[in-house]
Amino acid sequence: MPDTTGTPAARPATPPVDDPAPDVLAVRLASVVSRLLRKLRTESAESLLTPSQRSVLARLESDGPATTAALARAEYVRPQSMRLTLAALESQDLVERAPDPEDGRKSLVSVNDAGRATLAGLRAAKHDWLTEALAAGMDEAERRAVAKAVTLLDRLVEQ
Repeated sequence: MPDTTGTPAARPATPPVDDPAPDVLAVRLASVVSRLLRKLRTESAESLLTPSQRSVLARLESDGPATTAALARAEYVRPQSMRLTLAALESQDLVERAPDPEDGRKSLVSVNDAGRATLAGLRAAKHDWLTEALAAGMDEAERRAVAKAVTLLDRLVEQ
């Protein structure tokens, strides 16, 4: 119903942009991190890998060879989904299989040299975009502020 008193209608209070309240900051931080991650993914999109495939390839590089079941658990997906992801990586010759020395009925999947080169290219594209964005889009004082924020975010993640 419109206000007939002649006074302007009250708007719901929105917190100021610099409001340090934890709940407001959590929403803003999650949003900007999500957008940054999306932007970084688009900068290396020509690799033809899905986010799931990239994640599995990176996990194999960092954690070493693994079974399909172990990868499925680590990535929080069903073994059937992991088999599809691994099949796509195998079809691109980015991973290889070998018999599990502890259980011959299983196989271990590992990243190969082509997979490592693909990951290096993805990381380089992201790094190049971010370096250019920081250099072109921010002055020295702003970059110092981002450096301080990175230190704080690193501490936050380690909690």
